[in-house]
Amino acid sequence: MRLPALAPFLPALLAGVALVAFPVLARPGASPEAVAGRVLRAVPLVDGHNDWAWALRSHMGLEKAREADLSADPTGRRPQPGHTSIPLLRKGMVGGQIWSLYVPMSLSGEKAVATSFEQIELWKRWIARHPETFTLVTTADGLERAFRAGRIGSLLGFEGAHQVNDDIAVLRRAHAAGVRSMTLTHSQASALFDSATADPKHNGMAPGARAMVAEMNRLGVLVDLSHVSPAVMHQVLDVTAAPVIFSHSSARAVTNHPRNVPDDVLRRLPANGGMVMVTFVPAFIDQARADWQARWQAQALLAGQGAERAARMAEWERANPRPVSTLAMVADHIDHVAKVAGHDHVGIGGDYDGIPDLPVGLETVASYPALFAELARRGWSEADLRKLAGGNFLRVLRANEAVARRLSRG
Repeated sequence: MRLPALAPFLPALLAGVALVAFPVLARPGASPEAVAGRVLRAVPLVDGHNDWAWALRSHMGLEKAREADLSADPTGRRPQPGHTSIPLLRKGMVGGQIWSLYVPMSLSGEKAVATSFEQIELWKRWIARHPETFTLVTTADGLERAFRAGRIGSLLGFEGAHQVNDDIAVLRRAHAAGVRSMTLTHSQASALFDSATADPKHNGMAPGARAMVAEMNRLGVLVDLSHVSPAVMHQVLDVTAAPVIFSHSSARAVTNHPRNVPDDVLRRLPANGGMVMVTFVPAFIDQARADWQARWQAQALLAGQGAERAARMAEWERANPRPVSTLAMVADHIDHVAKVAGHDHVGIGGDYDGIPDLPVGLETVASYPALFAELARRGWSEADLRKLAGGNFLRVLRANEAVARRLSRG
């Protein structure tokens, strides 16, 4: 078509180009808090990692945890850490959550498997007891339906392949029971994967690890690269057929901690389609805290045992106060991941109830709107805030579902 024939339509065409080419900015005059509220009402806020089940089980024991009052105020009747409750989740405008079914690596073999399936049943019991609040979901469509119905879409995730005894047959059982994500290892190297926080055993992945990743792809179980070594990160990205997640990690270029994601891995995420769900762990988001914690751990090795150890460490902490970490530091990590990997590849993974303390401003799950307001204050568009909240996670989950359908047909 010749240009003159387009002339009558140019204003509309240019307006359309503007909508495609430029981000949707916050409405003029809207406060950052109003922007945050509008975003979190529009899309489900999906957090990648919360350890509530193990926290309550550790403090109460399994039987009492099964009957726990999830609406109780964690600062009152419930023992600490207590970052999570139904009222706090509602105040925080949480729309979706991967609930970690954490089991420590001190448990192994059939004991780890049995305890892991107890964790599945614990969460299913809680969901059944609170149908007005939680819905068990296994798909992106299910998560969106739960959000539209005013429920928190609840996905179940294992935190380490030791929870399936590094066994594909057990992984299939877990998938059939509703598990839809799995971290490949935790604080130590497993039989298949090296950890970020322990000496390597496999220089990345063991020979049988590729089959585990392939089966996770076939089943549609999200491959979670939090806790793994950089070598594992790269080797998994070389072989996975589906986008990965980092359910609770931050940026290593901002805070040099082994649990964080290096920039060379961040730069590979666009090609894979995966995402980093930035965590709030103080030592992962604050270099001063990371350095302080390293000194604390070195001192603890010299402090003896029992009451003597406690007294010496208390004295050391008085002389070496714990650095104060802040919400703004978390925002710095989100900014960095968005800058290096892109706004399509970042999300939120708080790690509530998995750590003893949180940054100032992010003390409980009620705090998410304050983080989104901070990012709006920094100039984030509403479109990018929606991606951060849940849009990116929904895309990754759908992509995993599509890969699983394709591989299952093959």
